[in-house]
Amino acid sequence: MLSSCNAVKRLSSDDYLLMDNSIHVNDKKNNTDALSSLLYQKPNGKLPLFGVPIRLHIYNLARPNIDSILNTKYRNPEDPKTGLKNFLSLKQYEALINSKSTFNSWLKTTGEPPVIINTAKTDKSTTNLKTYYYKNGWFNAVASYKIDTTGTKRAKIDYFVKTGDPYFLDSIRTKIQSPVIDTLYKTLKKKSLIVKGDQFKENNLTNERDRLTTELRNSGLFHFAQDYITFEIDTIGTNKKVNTDIIIQNRIIRYDDSVEVRPFKIYKIKDVNIFTDDAYQNKDLVPTDTINYKGFNIYSYGKSKYRAKALTDAVFITKGGIFKDINRTRTYRYLSELRTFKYPNIEYVEDEKDSTLTANIYLIPKKKFGLNFNAEVSQSNIQTIGFAFSGGLLIRNVFKGAETLEVSGLGSIGASKDANNSKDAFFDITEVGATVKLTIPRLFFPVNTNKVIPKFMSPSTRISAGATSQRNIGLDKQTLTGILSYNWYPNQKVTNTLDLFNVQFVKNLNVDNYFGVYQNSFSSLNSIAKNINYIDNTDNLSIPNGADQFISAVLNNNTSLSPIDEDYQTISNIDQRKRRLTENNLIISSSFNYVKNRRETIFDNDFSIIRFRLEFAGNLLSSIANITGANKNNNDRYDIFGVAFSQYTKAEFDYVKYWDLGKRSVFAVRSYFGIAVPYGNSENIPFSKSFFAGGPNDNRAWTAYNLGPGSLKSTNEFNEANLKLHFSAEQRFNLFGSLFGALFVDAGNIWNVFDDVTDEAQTFDSLSSLKDIAVGSGFGLRYDFSFFVLRGDIGFKTYDPSYNLGDRWLKDYNFNNAVYNIGINYPF
Repeated sequence: MLSSCNAVKRLSSDDYLLMDNSIHVNDKKNNTDALSSLLYQKPNGKLPLFGVPIRLHIYNLARPNIDSILNTKYRNPEDPKTGLKNFLSLKQYEALINSKSTFNSWLKTTGEPPVIINTAKTDKSTTNLKTYYYKNGWFNAVASYKIDTTGTKRAKIDYFVKTGDPYFLDSIRTKIQSPVIDTLYKTLKKKSLIVKGDQFKENNLTNERDRLTTELRNSGLFHFAQDYITFEIDTIGTNKKVNTDIIIQNRIIRYDDSVEVRPFKIYKIKDVNIFTDDAYQNKDLVPTDTINYKGFNIYSYGKSKYRAKALTDAVFITKGGIFKDINRTRTYRYLSELRTFKYPNIEYVEDEKDSTLTANIYLIPKKKFGLNFNAEVSQSNIQTIGFAFSGGLLIRNVFKGAETLEVSGLGSIGASKDANNSKDAFFDITEVGATVKLTIPRLFFPVNTNKVIPKFMSPSTRISAGATSQRNIGLDKQTLTGILSYNWYPNQKVTNTLDLFNVQFVKNLNVDNYFGVYQNSFSSLNSIAKNINYIDNTDNLSIPNGADQFISAVLNNNTSLSPIDEDYQTISNIDQRKRRLTENNLIISSSFNYVKNRRETIFDNDFSIIRFRLEFAGNLLSSIANITGANKNNNDRYDIFGVAFSQYTKAEFDYVKYWDLGKRSVFAVRSYFGIAVPYGNSENIPFSKSFFAGGPNDNRAWTAYNLGPGSLKSTNEFNEANLKLHFSAEQRFNLFGSLFGALFVDAGNIWNVFDDVTDEAQTFDSLSSLKDIAVGSGFGLRYDFSFFVLRGDIGFKTYDPSYNLGDRWLKDYNFNNAVYNIGINYPF
């Protein structure tokens, strides 16, 4: 009713609301985004599935003549509303009137005005379509349109394009005036984007001009610009062939009253001068400290605070080399990444007599010390309220090599939801920690790596060490970490990270509290103990002694349960899980992480991201133990200072793809595969390295750690395993303004594989296990604050593998069993 009655309420009798655009190319409908984007007018946006132009209706709620209406109602002495002046001050009364005007303006800005068919814009759209095909080789293309009324004050537009036959490139000739460019072009033409036999495309000419400009400016031509390159095409009497001339002019020098034309020359770098402290207060001073290092002149006002090699390693412009524009770009980037200087200034001073350039690099140091402090308040399923504080000290240029040292600390206190004992302190959760991190702007390695990882890849080294201690969080724990890591960037899209050594030691401090944390496991134990009359129905197993003694009695066959009983297997699983989650962990690993992000800018919604990670743990320690003939402990494992080290291989692959559908609509998919295989000194994967499913960034129909493994009807608080598959698809669309909607489907699960878990319900043993992939679906809202996105999603269990086969679809598909997720930014 709203759509039929209100959508055209603001239109005059001669206006028509645009309902639809259709583009027909050679009598075939073609409404691709590339063509639709050429149209000047598009129908008002509609809600997906429902087809309601919600923003148009919001706009129509606004009164077009609000000022006159307000004057009549509130400023008319004969109207009763004027009597409000007796209760309000004049200022309050005017504020009341203005608030109504402001709301009316909000309706207009939030809504969308009706798109009224404009023949002038339709003519421009037709011209755009013709031009598009002309630029892509259809020189004889013609375009027209037809407007059809579809109802009262409604109409649609059909566009018709006849392309004719395309034109193809034939002869390609060059007219190059400068001899040096003519010589260079003989090499550059091998990678030309203009190829004989290809269909003519104007974009290829534009891209070829950009390519040649870049190559020539990186070949010593300091004064070259793309304006010097032009193209002439000839199609007269060529039988739909295009003859192309590439014209590159000589250099043009403009004076006040004359113009001079010269051939281009190759420029070389005569000198490279680095000014280390080009602050404003030094602008009239003469440098007092000069260092000449490998052809670089380093000037300082006072004693230099930087090692010469640290500065020159960041500079790609070298004395005696030819001018390359890319070297200036790389120098800008590298110097900025040092985090020691503000954005640098690089100037070239030309000497026309000998065709040389002097490069002057001006650096402004940042302050040596930097401080930061953060505080936050949080609430979770563990604590009623928590307060966290963190701070850090940043020290720049620690060893005069542009290194940065960061010393940070954190502390938090919280009130546990389980703190029922009135004698306990209210803030019974505590955490303290400290981290020291040193970043070196080069590869800190005993062997020279420049040939393998050249400095234009911006290599850096990170060495860090940290320690944290938690109390009354789970089992309580102390964690010590140490990392030696290398980063480098082969190009703007690829990031490589190599953790040569990553050491992690986790010590559980309160193992006796295991069944206090994992209460579902304790409830199962307690129930079985009562069922077999191990304890009286009015009693409960004590924690930890009673529970541990019962497990020992069952597994030693000192109860009525036998290994073939289901309850016996349940207790065996509880014992295996308890031993794994309560043991201390020593992990010494190496890993390689590869990321390729094809996204150009934050506004790019048509891109892909590939992430790959490979990790090995325990191999070095295992080799040393074998060589030295070390003894194994009672569990047939090597240990260090009483702690068995973990040994495993872990691989992860993550792929994300976005498609821009236009009209602020995006379709996105994500696929993920991860596996961790224990071997040698381990029979399972440490809890911190295992996989989980569910949560706001995973399968949103299940809460985190609540899905799987496999088809297990688990009541564990934290479910994890060592194999994971995941797939998500999401349609995102704009509702109005900064508010977006989304429809999504998530699928995946976790399983155990190649470890000591033998329960068939939890393990992945063949492709038939794929029947246990869980499927969730739902919808959500997102509000874009520009610098972050606030997200809310509602997930419904669509296919639940915890139910029996044949009874898994839509079993709990309702709001009572839905999962409500709140997150920051998009899930992928």
